[in-house]
Amino acid sequence: MVLEDSEIEYIQGILKREMNSLEEGMLDVMFSEHCSYKSSRPMLRCFPTEGENIILGPGDDAGLVSVTDKYALAVGMESHNHPSAIEPYGGAGTGIGGILRDIISMGAMPIALLDSLRFGPLDDEKSRYLFEHVVKGISDYGNRVGVPTVAGEVEFDESFRTNPLVNVMCVGLVEKDKIVRGIAPNVGDVFFLMGGTTGRDGIHGVTFASEELTSDSETEDRPAVQVADPFTKKRVLEASLEILENIDVSGVKDLGGGGLTCCISELADSSQNGAKVDLRAIPLREDGMTPYEIMLSESQERMVFVLNPDDVEKAQEICDKHEIVSTVIGEVTEGNNMVIIDDGEELANLPTILLADPPSIDRDLEEIPENMDKIEVDHVDIEESLIKILSSPNIASKQWVYKQYDHEVQVRTVVKPGDDAAVLRIDDETAIALTTDSNTIHTKLSPYHGGAGSVAEAIRNVISMGATPYAVVDCLNFGNPEKPDVLWQFKTCIEGMSEVADKFNAPVISGNVSFYNETEGVKINPTPAVGVIGVENIENIRTMDFKDEGDKILIIGETYDELGGSEYLRTVYDIEDGMAPRVRVDQEVSNGETILNIIEEDSDKNITAVHDVSAGGIIIALSEMALKSGIGCEVDVTSIPTNDELDVAELLYSESHGRYIVTVKSDAVDEILEKINVPVAVIGEVKGDSLKLSENVDISVKELDDAYHGVLEKYMAF
Repeated sequence: MVLEDSEIEYIQGILKREMNSLEEGMLDVMFSEHCSYKSSRPMLRCFPTEGENIILGPGDDAGLVSVTDKYALAVGMESHNHPSAIEPYGGAGTGIGGILRDIISMGAMPIALLDSLRFGPLDDEKSRYLFEHVVKGISDYGNRVGVPTVAGEVEFDESFRTNPLVNVMCVGLVEKDKIVRGIAPNVGDVFFLMGGTTGRDGIHGVTFASEELTSDSETEDRPAVQVADPFTKKRVLEASLEILENIDVSGVKDLGGGGLTCCISELADSSQNGAKVDLRAIPLREDGMTPYEIMLSESQERMVFVLNPDDVEKAQEICDKHEIVSTVIGEVTEGNNMVIIDDGEELANLPTILLADPPSIDRDLEEIPENMDKIEVDHVDIEESLIKILSSPNIASKQWVYKQYDHEVQVRTVVKPGDDAAVLRIDDETAIALTTDSNTIHTKLSPYHGGAGSVAEAIRNVISMGATPYAVVDCLNFGNPEKPDVLWQFKTCIEGMSEVADKFNAPVISGNVSFYNETEGVKINPTPAVGVIGVENIENIRTMDFKDEGDKILIIGETYDELGGSEYLRTVYDIEDGMAPRVRVDQEVSNGETILNIIEEDSDKNITAVHDVSAGGIIIALSEMALKSGIGCEVDVTSIPTNDELDVAELLYSESHGRYIVTVKSDAVDEILEKINVPVAVIGEVKGDSLKLSENVDISVKELDDAYHGVLEKYMAF
C-alpha cells in the first residue's frame, strides 16, 4: 500500500464517499510513484520537448521523431530495476517485453534494442549472478522475438551491489501515415484485449517498484515480478502489426505497469471519455481470481486495441490465425468515469482523471555541497596505470555481453556493437545512429554537470559516427525521493540535462523515472541513463578504428585540469571524489558542429576515423582506436591543446568534455585544418604496432589487447 493518509483524504473528498477495496487497490496502483510520477512531474517540465523533427513528445507510450519524408521513429526507454534484483532473468526479459509493447503501441515495428546496465563489483558472487542472468534474460528475449540488440553500456560499482539497474531503450520504424496513439476518442468503440491471458503474476508490481528494497525483498516481493513469454510476444507483435495494417484502429495501448487499471483509464482519460470494463469477459490463466487481482495483474504480452464494433470480427480472425487469445472486454462510454462490472453488478466507479492524473507532491529539497577541492595523488607510471585501467571491468571489452545478442537480425545493422554508437540503415540514403550513456560518478559529485555530461557524451557518440543528434530519451534512476537530498540531486540533474539538450536542438521526447533505488538506506549513485537518436546520410558514416598508416591524428577541443570523478582515480586509487568535469555548453556545441561540418564536406573521405574522448581520457580513446584496428600510433603529448598547467597524467586521463580524436589522410590535413575554427592540434600519426607517447611510453598493441580483452570472461568463469 503506497497511498498516503493525505492522498486517501484527497480521494475521498473527490468521491464524496469511502473507497471500496477494489477501488482502493486501483487507486493505490495509479497513485504509485511508478505510474503517477507524483514527485518528479513538476521537475520533468524543465525538459525541452518540441523541435523541428519532433512529431510527438512525452505523454504517450513512446516519442516520435521524423527521420525521412516517409518514416518516423518511435523511441522509448524503460527501467526494470527492482524485478531484476529479485529475479534477474525474468526481470530483464519482462523489461524487454514492456518496451517492445510500448513501441508496437505507436504502430511501429521494433528494429533495435539498446541496454544500459549497472551492477556491483564483479568480485562479488551475487553481482556476477545478477549480471549473468540479466544479460541472458535480455539475450533470450530479444533473440527469440527477432529484434536486434545493437548497443549498450555496462558499469560495475559498489553502489549498485544491492540495487542493479536494468534500463532498456527500443526504437521502432513506422510510416508517418500509420502512426497510432494511446487514445479512445469515439464513444461506442470497444476495448479489444489480445495476447496473453491474465494471471496472478505481477500484482502490485508498480507499488513494489515505488518502495525501497529490503533484505527480505527476494522472498517477499517475488510475486510482484511478472512472467515473461517471448514466444507469445512474437505472435502478439505480428498480430498487432497485421491488425494495424488492415483495420482503422482508433487507439492502442499495451498492458504494462498497473495492468488493466492503468491501460483502460489512460486510454479513456486521454480523450476525456469514460470506460466500462466487464470482468467476466477477461480471459484468465488461473481459477478463482478476484476482481482485485484481475484489475491489478501485470501479466505480460497483452495489448488493448480501441476498435469500431464492426471491426471486431476481422481483428479476432487475425488473432486466431496467430493462435493468440482475443476478446472484447468493454467499451468507450460517455462521461468521465471508469466503471468495472461483474455479471451486471457495479464493483467500482472512479473518475478517469483521478486514476490517470493524480496530483503531484511538493517535496522538500536539500542541496548537497559539492567538493571543489583538487584530489592530489602520487601518479604511478603511465604504462602501469594504462594497463590497469584497460583491464578494469568498466573500460575493458564488453564482447562477453554483446556476443550473446543477435545484433544483425532484420539486416539493418551497418555498424555493430563496440563502436561509439550503432548505426542502422533506414533506406538507401538514410541511416540512424543510436547510443546509450551515463556517468554515475560525475552525477554523484555534481548532479548538474553529471546530468549535462551524460547527455553531452551520448550526443558526442552519435556525432562521432557522422550523425546529427535529433532527439533524446532517458531513464532517470535515483534513490528515495522522500529524502530531500535525493530529490535535489534529481532536480539539479534535470536542469543540466535540459541545458545541453536545448542547445543541441535535441529535445527529450520520452523517458522514465525510477525512484527508490535503495536497500535499507544504501542508495545508488544517481544514474541518468541517456539515449540519443542521430540521423545521417549513409555516405557520412565514420567509425573509430585507425585505417591507414600515415594518417595524421588531430584532437579537437581543450583539455582541462579535470581528474575529479575520473576512471583513473576510481581504478588506480579507489577514489570516487573531487570536482566533476564542467560542461562548457557553447564549446560542446561548437566542437560537435565542427565535426559534423567537416564530415559533411568530406566527399573524398579524407577523414578516416572519429572517436570521442570520455571515460579514461585521451590515452584510453587512443588505445581503443588502436585496439579496434590492430594498428599503433605515435603521439606528442605536449601538443594537446590546454590552457592549464597539466602534468602528463592529467593531460592523458582528464575527462574534460567536448573533445574528439580525428584521423585524416596526410595530404589533406591542411585543407581540413582550414575548415576548423575551434581549438585543434595535430598530435601524432597512425603508424607501427604500438602506442608510443612522447613521455617514454611504448606499449605494443598486443599488450593492450591482452589487457583489454577477456576480462569479463575471466570473472564469469568463476
